[in-house]
Amino acid sequence: MNTTARWLRSPGFDNLKNRAARKSSSIFMGLMRAVLIVGICYIILSPVLKIISNSVKDPADIYNPLVYLVPVNYTFANFNFAITLMKYAPTLVRTLSFTLGMAALQVLVTSMVGYGFARFKFPGSGVLFACVIITIVIPVQTYMVPLFLDLRYLNIFGMQFNLIGSFASVIVLTATASGLRSGLYIYIFRQFFKGMPKEIEEAALIDGAGQLRTFFTVMLPNATSAIITVVMFALVWQYNDTFYSSLFMTGKEFLSVKLVGLATAYQVAENIRDPKNAELVVNAGIILMITPIVTIYLGMQRYFMESIERSGIVG
Repeated sequence: MNTTARWLRSPGFDNLKNRAARKSSSIFMGLMRAVLIVGICYIILSPVLKIISNSVKDPADIYNPLVYLVPVNYTFANFNFAITLMKYAPTLVRTLSFTLGMAALQVLVTSMVGYGFARFKFPGSGVLFACVIITIVIPVQTYMVPLFLDLRYLNIFGMQFNLIGSFASVIVLTATASGLRSGLYIYIFRQFFKGMPKEIEEAALIDGAGQLRTFFTVMLPNATSAIITVVMFALVWQYNDTFYSSLFMTGKEFLSVKLVGLATAYQVAENIRDPKNAELVVNAGIILMITPIVTIYLGMQRYFMESIERSGIVG
């Protein structure tokens, strides 16, 4: 008994007790972390899982109380309807072509504007940059009427143009750094270029390069991380846009616009009144729409995450 009591009071027992406490604490924190991660993943992924489930669900399972995420009857007819009504292949090619073109133009224009704010000081530069920040904060819906009227009655050197209903409307907005989310892209490039050492530009100027040549041959090639960040943001937002497409490019068929009217088109084509039946086709259309952009993201995920860490978003 005395031996046991002495061992319980010995440093060895204290060390064993501390190790056990640390091990228990580590196991508990790991368990709590796993529960938290699983809970967050479920909150984020549950809508996606429900969309996937509904996209392959047969109409016979709509009112079956036993069916939640796993359908009893599977069907791919919803995808066939969605592909037909959305004219999927040509609409996808048109959407991706326009999206890639606008993303490239936004990178070119916003990088130049961001570089100008980062390196050149001129009267009113602070006010202009404040206006850029305001465009990030204020939604475009608040000034869509004057924007629409400007493009409807565009006056250039006394000649009036109507750009509504054509690709030119969004191209003009993008080329003038007023396109979709351009304010955010300008901010990203400005923060990135501010963090670059000025000695790089000074060396180029000593070698006889002008400002434009310095920008295109020295600064822009070194802004790869910011470019990848802006390209990914521009692709996603332009691809998913319905506001600009519906307001300025009426009559132009993009996947986002087709998806908005898919339920109505299906009900009219199949003479179906049940909105829950049409919802199954809409879910199939959502899967068809997000698949290309998710594929692009998965292919560029590593570069995108690295660029996020290096770009001006964290600066």
